[in-house]
Amino acid sequence: MNTSSEEKKFTSILSESAGQKKSSLFIHVLLFILTFASTMMAGSAWAGKNPIEITNWIYGWTYASLLMTFLLTHEFGHYIAARLHKVDASLPFFIPLPIPFVSIFGTLGAYIKTRSIIPNRKALFDIGASGPLAGFIVCLGIFIFGLLNLPSIDFLYAIHPEYKEFGIMYPDWGMYFGDMLLFQGLIALFVQPGTYIPPLNEIYHYPFLCVGWFGMFVTSLNLLPLGQLDGGHIAYAMFGKNQGKIARIVWVVMIFLGLGSFFGWFYEQIVIESPNEIYTTIQQLFLPILLWIKVYAPWIYGGWSGWLFWAFFTKFFIKLDHPPVDGEDIGITRHILGWLSFIIFISTFAFNGIYEIPRIDPVEFKLQEKPTTSIYPQHQLNNANDIQTTYTDCISTDLRTAQFLSY
Repeated sequence: MNTSSEEKKFTSILSESAGQKKSSLFIHVLLFILTFASTMMAGSAWAGKNPIEITNWIYGWTYASLLMTFLLTHEFGHYIAARLHKVDASLPFFIPLPIPFVSIFGTLGAYIKTRSIIPNRKALFDIGASGPLAGFIVCLGIFIFGLLNLPSIDFLYAIHPEYKEFGIMYPDWGMYFGDMLLFQGLIALFVQPGTYIPPLNEIYHYPFLCVGWFGMFVTSLNLLPLGQLDGGHIAYAMFGKNQGKIARIVWVVMIFLGLGSFFGWFYEQIVIESPNEIYTTIQQLFLPILLWIKVYAPWIYGGWSGWLFWAFFTKFFIKLDHPPVDGEDIGITRHILGWLSFIIFISTFAFNGIYEIPRIDPVEFKLQEKPTTSIYPQHQLNNANDIQTTYTDCISTDLRTAQFLSY
């Protein structure tokens, strides 16, 4: 009788365990489907369609398929490496973000949970590096395919017929994707001379280029050598406790880049002469150094304000120092792959992130019959409009209002 009772109890435990696994699998599948749907919404918006209308979601199919392929590859890289090292890990949890016109990519990404201790630094390296390396290969292939199959400018005109009406190839305003060393290198390598190349404020209309850029950008963020980011795992596996010193250097650089957009905005506020004594005092204190930056290091003003958020987020939620992990040296092969991952990080690092350049109506300038008085030294100005650059978050310092007047 006691035996029968124990058997029933054991059977109940097995049934409960099986039910939990089924429920867990259901959650993963449901989140995948919801994220696929939300990325289809985002893709339809990139295609110039109304994402609120469900019948338009088909226009986001290519974008969603490519983006989910990248995310799946990245997360299953982690998952497979964890399983090979007998580390208990969950299937990927995808994060949908179906907020049209706010969630521009349609998702906050995906993650897996490790439910057991990582046994040594070799396992730590493999689990940390496998995701970004696998994802990078996929997004690189997607991006190269997009470069090899660029449509003519008529593709862009079909989405923005007003460009053709105005006689322009693309506007100087709008949302820009940030510059990457790899971006320019791949264009030089794979695009034939004379081919129309969409600018960084239009590539989101091209699913392969958009997902390729986004995948590389996300990979670079994950490879930041901070805390328990993938880059933090790699750096700790390679350098041990020195990872903390590297993390602090990178964190300070993030703060500096994030403040760059503020410096640019502040410069624009104090560059015009004024009879106000307080204003003049502020000019005397800050303008010399800000003017020096404008002339000799203008890229600083193009820093992405989003780095300030990342600096805050990593400092207080992800932490800068990696938790200690025991183990021997990871070996020459893993060190080579680790340095390769840092090369990927540098080549895909977009210091200016994603930024907006507002449209400026030329009429505003036509109403100015007299040029605004400037305290620029005249030999440092190309024209009177050089000082009228507008900064929103971060903005290309090469932008000149004369470019708007030419259209």
